[in-house]
Amino acid sequence: MALWRIRATVDDRPGYLSVLTASLALRGVNILTVQVHTTEVGAVDDFLVDAPDRLTEADLRAAVERGRGRNCWVARSEARGLADQPTRVLGLAGRLVRDPDAAGETLRVLLGADAVTWRPTPATPPGGVDQTTMLLADPAGGSYELRRREPSFTPAEYARAQALVELAATVARRDADRVTLVLPDTAEVTVRPAVADDLPGVLELHAGCSDRSRQRRYLSGAGHPAPARLRRLLEPAQGLTLVATHGSGGAAAPVVAMANLLGEGDEAEAALLVRDDWQRRGLGSALLRRLLGHADRAGYAAVLLHVQAENTPMLRTVRGLHRPTSVERDGSVLTVTVPLAPRRAVLPRQADATARSRRSY
Repeated sequence: MALWRIRATVDDRPGYLSVLTASLALRGVNILTVQVHTTEVGAVDDFLVDAPDRLTEADLRAAVERGRGRNCWVARSEARGLADQPTRVLGLAGRLVRDPDAAGETLRVLLGADAVTWRPTPATPPGGVDQTTMLLADPAGGSYELRRREPSFTPAEYARAQALVELAATVARRDADRVTLVLPDTAEVTVRPAVADDLPGVLELHAGCSDRSRQRRYLSGAGHPAPARLRRLLEPAQGLTLVATHGSGGAAAPVVAMANLLGEGDEAEAALLVRDDWQRRGLGSALLRRLLGHADRAGYAAVLLHVQAENTPMLRTVRGLHRPTSVERDGSVLTVTVPLAPRRAVLPRQADATARSRRSY
């Protein structure tokens, strides 16, 4: 027996797929997997089959044509083809998480493309497929062009490929925001975007803060925020949350600070929580600068900070930014507005090497 891949188009009507599979079965062909790609010209059926050794490519083509299939493509396959498509895509997605710069090679493997080209110019038109060419918009800027002589690309393949490109861009942005900070006292912390798995560490951060620190952060009460609220803060719908960890930088490294940037319209609110033993060491200033930098790149018009009037350290941190600000008072709470120059968001195509290097603040 031998493994083959067969792709053919059949009319998208009840019973037509069964006619095709019956024609293959009459020749002793065992269908191992099948995927159906819906297109405007019919259903494109993609089979992985185990066929008797006596059958040739021409025999399989003839069987498909007798089963009312058209535009037939047949090629020998390897044992790795036995992995189903969702498993393959998940494996390739895992590779991208480890190395987002491997997007081109990942697309080639996913689609069996003959050539993959990245260009710095946007796709024109903005993405799509024809028979032999696929254009993908790179969210980080630029575009990918894929070419494959056969079989023809399908809309389903385009959707999978675009999803992988968007995943690579997301990982690259996160890598670009991951830095090691060297504080004035030579202590080192790793700053990176927060993820949902940081919840236990953030809970420990709140437990390690004094009532006064928590009250200054949340402005009302000194209790611990509910886990559900913290989970929303870790991955806001709009904006960014950063966590600072000390130690190995791994999953077990303690979280010593959290910085939130929550967007709403053309403005964003910033807030910090730094563990008591890490205060007055320059960490809060470094985190606030990074939040403002992100807000500036994202195109926000201004960043607002709500600060208790007696929170002298936070006000000193804001003054240390050396940016123009305006202040409004409402009872014991000050709203400090830091205006930004509005502009379109610019997302880096890949992690900037300088952003991954150590920085001093």
